[in-house]
Amino acid sequence: MEKEENILGKEKIGKLIKKFSIPCIISLLVNSLYNIVDQIFIGWGVGYLGNGATNVVFPLTMICLAFSLMFGDGASSYLSLKLGEKKKDEAAKGVGNGIIVSVIISVIFCAIALIFLPQLLNIFGCTDVLKDYALKYGTIIAIGFPFMMIGTTLNSIIRADGSPKYAMTSMVAGAVLNTILDPIFIFVFKMGVQGAAIATIFSQFITFLLNVMYIKKFKSIKLTKENLKPKLNITRRVSALGVSSFITQMSFVFVMATENNLLVKYGMESKFGPEIPITVIGIVMKISQILNSIIIGIAAGTQPVFGYNYGARKFDRVKETLKIVLGISVVISTIAFILFQTIPDKLISIFGSGDENYMEFACLAFRTYLLLCICNGIQIPAGIFFQAIGKSIKSAILSLSRQILFLIPSMIILGSIFGIMGVLSAGPVADGLAFIVATILLILEVKHLKQGEISKQEVEEQTSTETKTDKHIVITISREYGSGGRYIGKLIADKLGIKLYDKEFITKVAEETGLSEEYIENNEQKRDILAVLNNGYYSGLNNSDELFIKESELIKKVADKESCVIVGRCADFILKDKENVTKVFVYSNMKNKIERAVNIYGIHKNDAEKEIKKIDKLRANHYKYYTDKDWKDNSNYDICINSDTLGVEKVADLICKMVLDKKEENI
Repeated sequence: MEKEENILGKEKIGKLIKKFSIPCIISLLVNSLYNIVDQIFIGWGVGYLGNGATNVVFPLTMICLAFSLMFGDGASSYLSLKLGEKKKDEAAKGVGNGIIVSVIISVIFCAIALIFLPQLLNIFGCTDVLKDYALKYGTIIAIGFPFMMIGTTLNSIIRADGSPKYAMTSMVAGAVLNTILDPIFIFVFKMGVQGAAIATIFSQFITFLLNVMYIKKFKSIKLTKENLKPKLNITRRVSALGVSSFITQMSFVFVMATENNLLVKYGMESKFGPEIPITVIGIVMKISQILNSIIIGIAAGTQPVFGYNYGARKFDRVKETLKIVLGISVVISTIAFILFQTIPDKLISIFGSGDENYMEFACLAFRTYLLLCICNGIQIPAGIFFQAIGKSIKSAILSLSRQILFLIPSMIILGSIFGIMGVLSAGPVADGLAFIVATILLILEVKHLKQGEISKQEVEEQTSTETKTDKHIVITISREYGSGGRYIGKLIADKLGIKLYDKEFITKVAEETGLSEEYIENNEQKRDILAVLNNGYYSGLNNSDELFIKESELIKKVADKESCVIVGRCADFILKDKENVTKVFVYSNMKNKIERAVNIYGIHKNDAEKEIKKIDKLRANHYKYYTDKDWKDNSNYDICINSDTLGVEKVADLICKMVLDKKEENI
């Protein structure tokens, strides 16, 4: 860990980008090419109607991917967090639950797809002309859903177990086999779209088989039959950790369903008909995904570089990394823009031939729909950059803005005005608007980096005293912002003659991680509600997870070693299995919290209530994320007390008496 952190903070940025981004790019490109290969061979062996059929089936595959990534990425995060807490048994349970739930859901979804395939295809814009092809292709693809889902779930877990090369190898093996089998089944055996589907599920089975074989080779855990028994609380936790990946993939499904139906509607009113637009746009989106895969790979690969150096307040390195990433991404998107504008006919020809209308619409689609694809070189890296530095709201806005906020409304509005050309024009409109938002946020953040400003909150002096009791006592204090809970903790420590632990954790974690104390103070115990959208498919543990793991280790060591009062940091949950721990929650009414916020923390009276609610919400989100419990649930604590009832002095006296009485009873 130390070695890697030193590299992130000292190695040349160019070398770091090469080291971390290239594997990421390869994995993403393999995923993109996996889907494109089928369409190339189908286009030449069946025709563009075959490709149109695969495009209306593709959303079903995306739904499968959404669920499998939710369980896979969720189990991966659970594995990493529990290993960080030194809880291997719990880590194994999380992995086991992720796998078994993926198995169950995959079988259920397979059955639903096979039974209701015609109705599902209608939802995704299937026309009467495409239906026969789509049913033949979709039926076979649906049979392979369990292999695809379980294999993908395991792939995520294998990466988290420390074997990214094995995970990539299993994916590449499937992709290579698919490329070999496609022409055999389509051209040699003359099986058309059915042959392409068979080649796909054979390939998915190989990836599935390789990943299943890895289960016995887990490095960090030992998976047993007991771990594979579904447990609702663990399944909920795993699913919550992976919900970001689910939302991301399902947003694409929603976009594709809307787009396909609009293309059918307005295509029927044009000379192109409905089938040509559905086919062409599907191909255009998959080609553009190659561009996006490269850009995402570059930016996602540099997440640890961004995150570490931002946390360590090495802002020059952050700016240098951002400059290089944006520069490379813009160059790549510019090259793609030139290709899309100058040789669209050559690009579409890779996927087979078509009549005059087909070629005409293909050229229109590339040149119109991808007119501002160059903007992706800014918008995509910006979203990943904000994710890496912990700006969850900004990252979520950028992640969702292009697809949900801009693209779908633009397609609906412009389509109603300009027909099929309006749907195509929605692409550059969405890209342009997303680019403007990303640029504004980046400019503001860069100015912030130049000034080196990071806000600080709640700084108080700490007290070190000699122990006045020979009894081993640990008290955890959770508190609403402005309730006086921190001061109550200090009074209790003074009265009992034991150590108060709060800011000491920040200093210690800074020493062990290399992150600055300012960064730790501003990122611990705080989690935006939108942060769940930023755990994405391509990132491992972020700095917030690392902070939680480090602080958990320190809290356990301190509680084992000496009597103490520990403020915040989910200490009540971390020490839930330890004896002689008294868990306290302090709250207060808003009027008194505002008064303390103004008088003690210097917050303007007009802003105090908003700031209090904001910080309490961040603390609640943080607690929920790492404990899967509600922060204000009184069952988490031994005592919940309103500091206004008796005043902080008497509240401290009351808690001291309670702790000592409790200790006497246990002797």
